[in-house]
Amino acid sequence: MAHLPATMTAIGFDAPGGPDVLRPEILPLPVAGPGEVLIRVSHAGVNRPDVIQRQGFYPPPPGASPIPGLEIAGEVVALGDGVEAALLGQQVCALVTGGGYAEYCLARADHCLPVPEGLTMAEAAALPETLFTVWHNVFERGWATEGETMLVHGGTSGIGTMAIMLGKAFGLTVIVTCGSEGKCDAALSIGADHAINYRDKDFVEEIRAITGGAGVELVLDMVSGDYVARNLACLKEDGRHVTIAVLGGLKAEINMALVMGRRLTLTGSTLRARPDEFKALLTQEIAQNAWPLVEEGKLRPVMDRSFPLAEAAAAHARMEAGDHIGKIVLEIGNG
Repeated sequence: MAHLPATMTAIGFDAPGGPDVLRPEILPLPVAGPGEVLIRVSHAGVNRPDVIQRQGFYPPPPGASPIPGLEIAGEVVALGDGVEAALLGQQVCALVTGGGYAEYCLARADHCLPVPEGLTMAEAAALPETLFTVWHNVFERGWATEGETMLVHGGTSGIGTMAIMLGKAFGLTVIVTCGSEGKCDAALSIGADHAINYRDKDFVEEIRAITGGAGVELVLDMVSGDYVARNLACLKEDGRHVTIAVLGGLKAEINMALVMGRRLTLTGSTLRARPDEFKALLTQEIAQNAWPLVEEGKLRPVMDRSFPLAEAAAAHARMEAGDHIGKIVLEIGNG
């Protein structure tokens, strides 16, 4: 086993602000506690919650690393108590509660998935956050089943592209909204059945036309705000509305008579603060149901751009500009 250093480079910030507050710092190497593994990070995914954390609006949950980064891929280089020895030296990707923007990162052993042959480490790092989020919210909270139709906002985001691919893999018709014709074309090429440019079309009218007035069974909502009432207008009877982000505002005004009359279900979730036990069960679910698609080469993240760790600020600026299609990752340079 390679000798481990005493310190590592990580990305931190002194005070919330724009992308330029991010800067490299030297920190002590984390030590794996019971049930944890230490991963020498090859790549880390960049996600919208990282941006919101940097802006000061999404503090890490108690006990989590203050370093941004919710998903990583790399090699297991040390084990905490109770972790099976076979994991040492394995290439894994993992969902983490923080700490991803660093040369080394702790993960729960039961939140790791093996990196199969043919999957690059950059791709592996780009999978956990969106895969766990979409799987839980579309299939577990949203009860999506084969033959149903789902509306997804932000069709070319990391979440949106994953929702398209997973939805299609499990027999859903997927309609997305995007902010430009170019993004609509990209969403269609990724597998969406329909893509609506929300800047020049009313998505409620378009959904009505596409579904022949029937509406959709499920909306995966990351906008919230004034989209909620419009989303509900798109749902058919017994439809489900699942909110996973509030990029358009925290509050929504809704017609509860419509909710009653159509027997709609409104739910939502955030993943980061959920208990370790819940995430371990979710990891098992994904290992059984979705990971075989990754192993067979049928599911790959849509990759946008890779930035060196030291250029985390540029990665955040790219995400905030909104021009990216798919996943942005940081390359740590380990392995």
